[in-house]
Amino acid sequence: MSAVADGLAGLGAWYAERGRHALPWRRTRDAWAVFVSEVMLQQTQVDRVRPYWERWMARWPTVAELAAAPAAEAIREWAGLGYNSRALHLHRAAQAVVERHGGRFPVEERAIRTLPGAGEYTAAAVACFAGGARTIVADTNIARVLARAALGVASQREASAAAVRAAGEALLPHEGARDHNLALMDLGAIVCTPRAPECDGCPLVAACAWRAAGYPAAVMAPKTAARFETTARFARGRIIDALRAGPRPEHELRESLPAAHAVKLHDYLAALAKEGLVVRAGDGWALPH
Repeated sequence: MSAVADGLAGLGAWYAERGRHALPWRRTRDAWAVFVSEVMLQQTQVDRVRPYWERWMARWPTVAELAAAPAAEAIREWAGLGYNSRALHLHRAAQAVVERHGGRFPVEERAIRTLPGAGEYTAAAVACFAGGARTIVADTNIARVLARAALGVASQREASAAAVRAAGEALLPHEGARDHNLALMDLGAIVCTPRAPECDGCPLVAACAWRAAGYPAAVMAPKTAARFETTARFARGRIIDALRAGPRPEHELRESLPAAHAVKLHDYLAALAKEGLVVRAGDGWALPH
């Protein structure tokens, strides 16, 4: 671990030169703007998120403006980004901030974690990137860098979450946690990638425990993902897409689905209704008001 700490000296210079400073949510300390970016970035690539974030912030630049809008408008604005429940989380979080914090988005990690859609990672990210808190922000990229450089394994899947977090906390600087976390994040995204790391260009290469161990391969087999078209997520997305244009009777929703999903329509609708993504509208269904 001390070797990695010594190697961090070059990380700042690497970040200054190669970091993703142009990302729009990096150019603000507004906690609402950072929170929106972090929710959008959950399981979604940066390039896809950027235009959505820019449109969202142009339409709802403050918490209060989204809180006052119908939930259906948030879901419509989300079209194409996937995981539609995130749009509802943002809407509910905005309402909660207005009700509990007078419209001022909190930067305290504990307070952020009480908001819809804000887990441990999202709360830490907003607290650090907007509030400057000294906390580890262990996203997938940072976790992979820590697993390799500090723990000597091929990926974070080869180590416990507690071990990765402990490694991250041990390396946190007393000052400048924001730039430190962003530098590790960008290092994982640009250099220390999952399949083809560019070790020769890594500022931590001399201190990397994975390199010193001879780059041991992963022990755990990668997960095999089902074809997207066969998943409930696909069918749920098709239902929401149909309702974005307005209320629809059940038979139209059924017709919008492949046969294998159409027979499960009632189950999908029940789950979506429980989450608050759809509501009854006469004999059919609609997005929430």
